[in-house]
Amino acid sequence: MGVLDGLRVVELSAFVAAPLGGATLAAMGAEVVRVDPLGGGIDIGRWPLHGGRSLYWEGLNRGKRSVTLDLRSERGQEVAARLAADAGTMLTNLPARGPLAHDRLRERRPDMVTVTITGRPDGGAAVDYTVNAGMGFPLITGPEGKPVNHVLPAWDVATGYLAVAGLLAADRHRLLTREGRQVRISLAEVALVTAGHLGLLAEAQLVEEPRGRFGNHVYGTFGRDFRTADGRYLMLLALTPRQMRSLAEATELPFDRIDANLDDEAERWRHRDELCALLEPWIAERELDQVSEAFERHQVLWGPYRTFKEVLETDATAWRPPATALDTGDAERRAAQPSPTLGADTDAVLAEAGEDVDALRAAGVIGS
Repeated sequence: MGVLDGLRVVELSAFVAAPLGGATLAAMGAEVVRVDPLGGGIDIGRWPLHGGRSLYWEGLNRGKRSVTLDLRSERGQEVAARLAADAGTMLTNLPARGPLAHDRLRERRPDMVTVTITGRPDGGAAVDYTVNAGMGFPLITGPEGKPVNHVLPAWDVATGYLAVAGLLAADRHRLLTREGRQVRISLAEVALVTAGHLGLLAEAQLVEEPRGRFGNHVYGTFGRDFRTADGRYLMLLALTPRQMRSLAEATELPFDRIDANLDDEAERWRHRDELCALLEPWIAERELDQVSEAFERHQVLWGPYRTFKEVLETDATAWRPPATALDTGDAERRAAQPSPTLGADTDAVLAEAGEDVDALRAAGVIGS
């Protein structure tokens, strides 16, 4: 049992944000029923693949139950709507159609909670990579030249987790008032609000010169990548005066020769090239293990660059991570659950809902 035991959610989704939100709810103990079209949705075969199965799809659907319906048919949509209304909570990023529209679901269940994820606030199409392109981040990332796209779908991830918060907030409101509501979230607004929180929009308003591009330097403080004697890379930072002093103690380098107050974060940024000039040869003369020993002994803020395979080799929990990064104080943390085979729970879920499974199969609404 997780902290959300008793909560039931029907999910109609694709891509990352909504499935991640559903997987997070399932990891906390909610019963999440993902409803897909017969044969799977647009992401059923998305890379990476192994043995003909999408590792992407499986990773985003851990712990859920899987139902497949002919969602192009009126009868299939009607069955999906009954499942959603019976659960009382729906999470989706697919266009609202017919009986699955929130207003129609409220006719069945007045306290219905629906969380709807879109690309843009007006409902227009957008995905993480197009949103990020228009938000300015690729033009302050990496060296000068063409835009540098990210690999991590950050706005999808942030939106997925925010969808969980929105759903639980609406569910709490329902418990207090017995009123349902529709919660709308768009990737574009998540990116905009986040850029505002980070001061990037205020900087653009108040500072005449646009933010530059500084490679792997951490803007406004001291931090950069370095290479060791054995060809390994590490990320090194000094965000506080104590961390700067720890770095000096670990390396015994003459940072005091730099004409600056290195307790001041802004001064560390202004003198970053001088700091790097001292650190580069010190790190380049030592192998990663030697650097690690010195840095760990003096509590320097640093970390090695690792491939995903190296993560598996060096971190035992990576082979079987917890279901969620939230530690809710349970005696034993829930392990990541397996993902369902597409449609594996169709008969069971529909029978529990009182549907005539044989009749639906005969009508082609569910598969064989």
